[in-house]
Amino acid sequence: SKHVIKNIPWTAAKNFTVEKGQQQIEELISTWDIHESWLHHSEFLEEEELKDSKRYHYRACWGLPTRRKPIPRATASVYFVIVISKLKPDTAPVEVFYRLESSRLIRRPEQCEFREKWLQDIIENKTVCAERL
Repeated sequence: SKHVIKNIPWTAAKNFTVEKGQQQIEELISTWDIHESWLHHSEFLEEEELKDSKRYHYRACWGLPTRRKPIPRATASVYFVIVISKLKPDTAPVEVFYRLESSRLIRRPEQCEFREKWLQDIIENKTVCAERL
């Protein structure tokens, strides 16, 4: 059976605000199949003006706090970009892309299911590097 990729209905460009973008990113993250022990916070980073679009950059920073180590030794960031086209009608939904901090691969939420393993791999790699130092 074909696996259904969870996505959310993204707001129309004309209704977009920085706060709405952050709320929608949180809404998207809530659809991801990630164990509850992972905690994250998200933040708005910057607005970028391009010839044919405006881009809004956000980051969600993930960690695995435990009772023994409430401050995780390493974190993993996921970077989001919400794009508002200047060429499409303002009733069109915003476009959303994300990438992992360790990767140049840009993903679209409607085309690719998020995997918890990606966060684990980033943290594992950082931990291994730190132990080598």
